[in-house]
Amino acid sequence: MTKRMFVLLLCLWLTTVAWAQGAPTLEANLSDSCVADFDPTVDYFPDKVEVQYSEKFSVTYFNHYKIVEMLPWAGAEEPMVYLLVQCGTPVPSEYQDLTTIEIPVQRFVSMSTTILPYLETQGVLDRLVGIDTAMYVSSEAVLARVAAGETAEVGGGGMGSINAEALLAVDADLVMAQQYFAGGTTLSELQAVGVPAVLNADYTDTSPLGQAEWGKYIALFFNTEAQANAVFDGVAERYEALRALTANVETRPTTIAASPFSGTWYMPAGSSTVAQLLADAGADFLFSDLEGTSVPLDIEVVLERGAEAEFWVNANQFWTTQADMLNEDARFAQFRAVTLGNVWNNNARMNANGGNDYFESGVANPDLILADLVAIFHPDLMPDHTFVYYRRLASGE
Repeated sequence: MTKRMFVLLLCLWLTTVAWAQGAPTLEANLSDSCVADFDPTVDYFPDKVEVQYSEKFSVTYFNHYKIVEMLPWAGAEEPMVYLLVQCGTPVPSEYQDLTTIEIPVQRFVSMSTTILPYLETQGVLDRLVGIDTAMYVSSEAVLARVAAGETAEVGGGGMGSINAEALLAVDADLVMAQQYFAGGTTLSELQAVGVPAVLNADYTDTSPLGQAEWGKYIALFFNTEAQANAVFDGVAERYEALRALTANVETRPTTIAASPFSGTWYMPAGSSTVAQLLADAGADFLFSDLEGTSVPLDIEVVLERGAEAEFWVNANQFWTTQADMLNEDARFAQFRAVTLGNVWNNNARMNANGGNDYFESGVANPDLILADLVAIFHPDLMPDHTFVYYRRLASGE
């Protein structure tokens, strides 16, 4: 057992003892204020989250601080550890080597659109003082803040660069960003600017509900655990109900997914979020036996296995008609799904810059994605469904 783990367990034990002896507690987390008169026996976080689906982050609660561990990118073996301390209370000396954030955060910068939906549902959007760029944002509320000058653009339009001057101008308490591999420079660039920064790795979870549960991770920094729990519980309940709806369907239509990029078809594999969504929607994904989350294939390989698939989903978000598709590669006409008119794109909510709400609010609401997919594969189960993220590829020019 490491020294840090020993101290962690000791503090947890002391907290449990204090609670058992009848230590006072608050009725709710302090999401808008600091502690005025610190009492070490008070549990300042009566509202807590329990991580159920995500495999990439965890939290341990103490009376006036939280220890958060998260795996920062795909393939990471060592977690990053953050110390979140309730404002108005002391920083525990045994953790002073950790990245320390005072909570609740009041001035927040998000460098990823997937974070934005949680700020809305947890009632803290008014604390969003900066984003990477508005070009790819779908949220009307966020765009309104940008237009009103309440939220600044501090990034490089999705290219990973940071406008240091703009970032410093917003005087942020915290910047939350994403870094996609160990050698990435996003975090080091933010640290070089001199702003408090942490990473978010929601994309590394490969289950739909695991990704959506990162709303609880966001809540840890705002003390909005109660709101996060309520929202996520609803999402999970609806998702599980839809999964149960298709669990015993007599037929599971065959499907393929994705499309070539620069000559290579990056097919979602068996461990991908897409594969699980398709299985839960009652479809037979013809590439679910592939290992990993994505496998590069030649179109000839996809044709050999998937030419007779009845459906083709998530084809290409820039296609709106079959003409768009066939202009890119005439061989696509060989797929049965094209002949049947069963090519479905997840681009019903895409803006003029290519920003796709499927990858923004859809991450937080996999139940809505699943409902669309169930309606595609089993329309009889959802005869009155209104599609949110998906639309059928038009047959016209």
